[in-house]
Amino acid sequence: MRPAAFTLLGLLLAASWLPAQEPKSEAQASTAPKSAPASSTIPANDTSYKIGPQDVLRVDVWKEPEIARNGLPVRPDGKISLPLLNDVQAAGLSPLELSNVISEGLKKYMNNPQVTVTVLDINSRRVYVMGEVSRPGAFALLPNMTVLQALGSAGAFTQFARTKGIYVLRTEGGKQVKYPFNYKDVIKGNHPEQNIELRSGDTIVVP
Repeated sequence: MRPAAFTLLGLLLAASWLPAQEPKSEAQASTAPKSAPASSTIPANDTSYKIGPQDVLRVDVWKEPEIARNGLPVRPDGKISLPLLNDVQAAGLSPLELSNVISEGLKKYMNNPQVTVTVLDINSRRVYVMGEVSRPGAFALLPNMTVLQALGSAGAFTQFARTKGIYVLRTEGGKQVKYPFNYKDVIKGNHPEQNIELRSGDTIVVP
């Protein structure tokens, strides 16, 4: 009887242990990496992006929080307003170049000012996705953005989308030029030359 009793006790313990593993597995699954949302923030050390009107900036001045500004819009005239400096030309400059301009201006009032400029929102450079996608509209043109990346921002294709017939409309020399884009081919690694780098004002049409 004693060995049978131990056997029964062992089975009961095993049965009580097994269900306890399921919540642990679910908890582990919940920590799986998730895709990060696309960001339109341009870092301070970026030299390729040129600030434009309606972009939104963050200006940090080390140890001078009263001068710093967060969510600072670039006016239609291309300028921003800052304490001590009043109007500063921002459009046409990279974040690093604008940092240097502000730093030079502040040297009249403080020793060795350290300025960092970050573009929080890109509103001056846009591309457009139209047609059979779930989220058509205007999107911020990020540095080196391709057709495939822009389509990813516009959500899924609808059931009516003709993904082999997608094209990009671009104005060049006053004329509209059409660039074909076969989605199915490109994602298979074929015709990579169709996945062109976009320019501001380009329109992607998904028929």
